Amino acid sequence: MSATPGVLETARRLVDLARRAGAEQCDVLAVRYDESEVNVRLGEVDRLIDAGSRSLGLRVINGGRTALCSTSDFSDTALEQLARETVELARISEPDEFAGLPDPALLARPSADGLQLYDESIEGMTVEQKIAMAVECEAAGRAYDPRITNSDGASVSTRTGEVALANSLGFAASYPSSSVSVTVELMADDADGKKRNAYWYSMERSLHRLADVESIGRIAARRAVDQLGARKVGTKQVPVVFEPIMAASLLREVAACANGASLYRGATFLASLKGTKVGSELFTLEDDPLQPARGGSRPFDGEGVTARRTVLFESGVFRDFLFDSYTGRRTTNPTTGSAHRGVESLPSPGSSNLFLRAGESTPEEIVEGVVDGLYVTSLMGQGFNPTTGDYSRGCGGFWIENGRIAYPVGEINISGNMKKMLADIDAAGADLTWFGSVAAPTLRISEMTVSGL
Repeated sequence: MSATPGVLETARRLVDLARRAGAEQCDVLAVRYDESEVNVRLGEVDRLIDAGSRSLGLRVINGGRTALCSTSDFSDTALEQLARETVELARISEPDEFAGLPDPALLARPSADGLQLYDESIEGMTVEQKIAMAVECEAAGRAYDPRITNSDGASVSTRTGEVALANSLGFAASYPSSSVSVTVELMADDADGKKRNAYWYSMERSLHRLADVESIGRIAARRAVDQLGARKVGTKQVPVVFEPIMAASLLREVAACANGASLYRGATFLASLKGTKVGSELFTLEDDPLQPARGGSRPFDGEGVTARRTVLFESGVFRDFLFDSYTGRRTTNPTTGSAHRGVESLPSPGSSNLFLRAGESTPEEIVEGVVDGLYVTSLMGQGFNPTTGDYSRGCGGFWIENGRIAYPVGEINISGNMKKMLADIDAAGADLTWFGSVAAPTLRISEMTVSGL
């Protein structure tokens, strides 16, 4: 990718303009992206989108009073006006003693070398190539089984660009960013005409890491067909096995609880558990923005703090929350370099590349260890309370009998409490699988409540 100094230079210039307008502290996030999406349905092009954008957000902090304004107009006149207006807004906002830029000693002098954040071949993809990939993906799924009767389409999306950050402490840096994804959703009919739909996808920073498009289509089709004839089950307490993509969903819920914003608001069941053994020995959860080529990788966070690995859980012991500067100050903790930010939003903590350390069991061995239980392949609804840890979700999947997958099940619910769920993990697979910026293996929880809806 050729260097594009415009975004970074604009961020630097706006910091200077804001300082001249009276900003005591300020920072600017500026981004430039070229995006495209091709959607194909039933073999025909359904939608084509090709767009370029650039935008920036200016944050001004004066005496703890914060204001944020954004624009997509990079002209000198617009930037000068934005600087003046943001400083004026800061003067009338409510003061907050915890507001401020990071400690200057924590600011990065970063390099994106080795992180593999950009793939030039994505930039060079033609519309015809993207259409061909989408057609091939959908066609492979539709041909998988005669019971695949319809499609919601296959899409290929690409994004290339640059992220820049500058602040009044002298920090100014940028890094390139690219991504490519393929998604397909297919529908199957059973003998009674009842429809089941399923999707699958692959998303990577580099084209060569993307899953084979035909396999994406076939997996989506298989998942739809596998649901045909699904039964309900009665209420019982049994072992529950989460396939990797469903286990990744659990990790996202846990990470939302291990968040500095949740901590200072008192909205997490982990609030008083730091240093306490919460999960099983098999539960080691890490967040690492320095993983090469992963979706959440970056050399610095949304405030310019050097990106670093954070261990959230180690062999079941809860080690740390994810903090940005603000939540760190509010809770008397150092930032973990976990700030996320958009041009229209203030920094807040969040995960980057979240992954659970793999176990040693094969998925087959995990299932074989279940006499009577559930294998989860889909989750529905929003049934998790991070404050109490109470968990209840609609789901579908397969019933396990005597160590074997017996039949599909649907319209059921699983429930428990996250603290106990983590403690009751009694098997973790060796099949660690990445889904964007989250990775998980097959997980088994020794007991949860399963009930028919």
